[in-house]
Order: sequence, then C-alpha cells, then structure tokens
Amino acid sequence: MPIIPAISTIAQTIQLSLAPVFMLAGIGQLLNVLAGRLSRVIDRARKLEQLHPNFSAADRTRYGWELRLLDRRMTIINAALFLAVSSAIMTCVLIALLFIAELAKLHFGTAVALCFILAMILLIAALVSFIFEVRMSLRAFRIRPELLKDLL
Repeated sequence: MPIIPAISTIAQTIQLSLAPVFMLAGIGQLLNVLAGRLSRVIDRARKLEQLHPNFSAADRTRYGWELRLLDRRMTIINAALFLAVSSAIMTCVLIALLFIAELAKLHFGTAVALCFILAMILLIAALVSFIFEVRMSLRAFRIRPELLKDLL
C-alpha cells in the first residue's frame, strides 16, 4: 500500500518553500528591469548606428566612444541576466528538492543548503553586475562641459 503524506507534512513543506518563492518573485522583477535596460541600450545603439555615416569628425569620436560604451553595457546586462536566470533555476531546484525530500523521506539537507547558497551567490553576482552597469551608464549621460558653459 502506497504511503500518502499527511496534509500537515505537505503544509509544512509549502511553508518552507515560501521564502524561496518570494525570492523567485524578486528575481523576476530584477529580470524585468534588466530586460528593460537591455532594450533601451539596444535602441540607442541602433539609433547611433543609423546616424554613423552622417557624423562629423568631432561627432564620430564622441559617438564612437558611446557605441563602445553601449556594447560593454550590453555585455554586462547579458551577464547579469544569465546570472539572475541561473539563480532562479537554482531556486526552483531548491523548491523541488524540498518537496522530493519530504515526500520520499530522504535526507537532502546538505543538497538543499548548497542549492540555496548557490542561488544566493548567483543572485549577488547578478546584482553586482547590475550596479556596475548602472554606474557605467552614468558615464554616457554626463552633460558635456561645453554645453554647460553656454548655459551660464
């Protein structure tokens, strides 16, 4: 006769999985922000690429610098997206392990802890990449001193 877990056991497992589920929601929001930033960077790069043949010599230097910066930003955002998705996958594995361990009466405590630690390390790396990209984006949005001088 198959062993059916008690409702209380399932309820406790669901309670244990709530924190990782909230973490997944946060990672989802981070992915949304990163995807939005990536699309804006791509749009700006495409616009500059279209204008490239019409640049004057002075503009070519300035916009060439910006295109290189946009390329680096795309690389960093892609890395952050990869890290955040990896963290989400690890969190899903963690939730699955919680249920498998409980239903099969297996002792996966070490595996669950390692999954959580890895998910957090990946999330931290994604957030570090994100802040690095945000700081890098500020370089492109500085107002040139010659424009400010004319305003005074």
